[in-house]
This record gives sequence, C-alpha cells and structure tokens, in this order.
Amino acid sequence: MTQTREEFEARLRQIGAERYHDKHPFHDMLHGGRCSPDQVRAWVINRYYYQHSIPMKDAAFMSRVEDPELRRMWRSRIEDHDGTETNPGGIKRWLKLAEAVGLNPDYVASTEGVLPATKFAVDAYVRFVRDKTLLEAVAASLTELFAPKIHAQRIEGLLQNYDFADDSSLSYFRNRLKEAPKDVAFGLAWVLDHATTQEKQDAAAKALEFKTDVLWAQLDALYSAYVAPARVPPGAWVAGEGMALARAS
Repeated sequence: MTQTREEFEARLRQIGAERYHDKHPFHDMLHGGRCSPDQVRAWVINRYYYQHSIPMKDAAFMSRVEDPELRRMWRSRIEDHDGTETNPGGIKRWLKLAEAVGLNPDYVASTEGVLPATKFAVDAYVRFVRDKTLLEAVAASLTELFAPKIHAQRIEGLLQNYDFADDSSLSYFRNRLKEAPKDVAFGLAWVLDHATTQEKQDAAAKALEFKTDVLWAQLDALYSAYVAPARVPPGAWVAGEGMALARAS
C-alpha cells in the first residue's frame, strides 16, 4: 500500500535511526578520544577515498539527467567538493585534516594504502548511482539527513580529545554543517515528490538502506584492519607510511 508523504518520510528517517553509521563502534572510539594517532590516520586515509569519489558519483548522476532544473540544483554538490575560485572545496579541506594528523597530503590524495573493502564499497556506490534509476540515486544521497548530528558530535569529540583538532583541521566538518542542509532539503523533497507508488517507495527505501551499508562497510573495514584484532590487508596503509614531509625527514 502506498504510504502518504508524511508516512514515507517517517519511514526514511527510521532507516537512519536504525542503520546510520553513527552507531558503529569505531565512531564511539573516534569521538571519545580512544583512537590512537595511527587509527585516526587510517580513518583519514580511507575516508578520503569516499570524499574524492563523491564528485565522480554526482557527475555520473548528472550525465543521465535531462531536466535542466535538476542538473542546476545538483551541480552545487560537485562545486562543494571540488571547489570554486572562492571556495577551496571539501576535498582540499579533507587534505588539511590529513596534514594536521601528520600525513603527507600527496600520499593521501594518491589513494595508495586505501583498504580493499573501502574501495569495493565506495566504487559500488558510484556504480549504483550511475546505473540505477534517478529516484534510487537521489534516495541513496539521503544519508545527509542524518549527517549534521554526526558532524556536530565529531567536531566536539575531536576538539576535546585530540591535539591536532582546531578550526583549520576541522574546517571540512564545519563547512558541511552549512552545505548539507540545502542539499538534503532538495533531495528529500524530490524523492517524496517522485516516489508516488508503493514500488517506487520500496525502491527508494532500499536505496537508502544500501547507502547506509556502504558507510557501515567502510567502518567495518577500518575496525577489522586497525583495531582488534588488527589485520592489515596486503597493500593497505601501515603505520609510518605516507607521513608528512617534515616528519619523514
């Protein structure tokens, strides 16, 4: 049975309440100051792979959109990450964080040392957005509904617990608190407008669940490789590699 607009929005929000990655034990460690410096570095390296893939995901989406209005609204997402003449963008802000935790930004940007499971999860998300319906692609982005809470927790936890944390190193998260609301307001309204049958509502809900799985899988990979028991796969980052130039000399 097709849900009302209000019922369907509540269904989408319940997915975040149950499945969003703020509930993963790695985030408890990170925000609570229980991560070692190398565990923080591993998180920065692997999360970068997701950050740098977001504009490619959005470009793949836009390449299939025939509606100029939808393209125009979606274009700002690429600019938010890649930057403009007046905005350095989320990718450069993330590399500032990498430098702050003692990593060489060039090493991080190379994506060498990224866990295989991280690559599989993120690449699967890019393919999903490229190949699925536009409704499913937009619905998958709605994890942004739940992101402001985790960004606020992260800013507070990192500032309280880690010496590297300051306004410069955490600028990515502060900026997302301003950027994400406009994206999610448009995306949510678009999904609610277009999920007009039970079949479409079910597909959109499954797409959002898929995206929560993508985010959760990345943290599972980190936890397995760098927490307990630590099992770093061949080719992935190991402590001491890719450090900042000043520390490597």
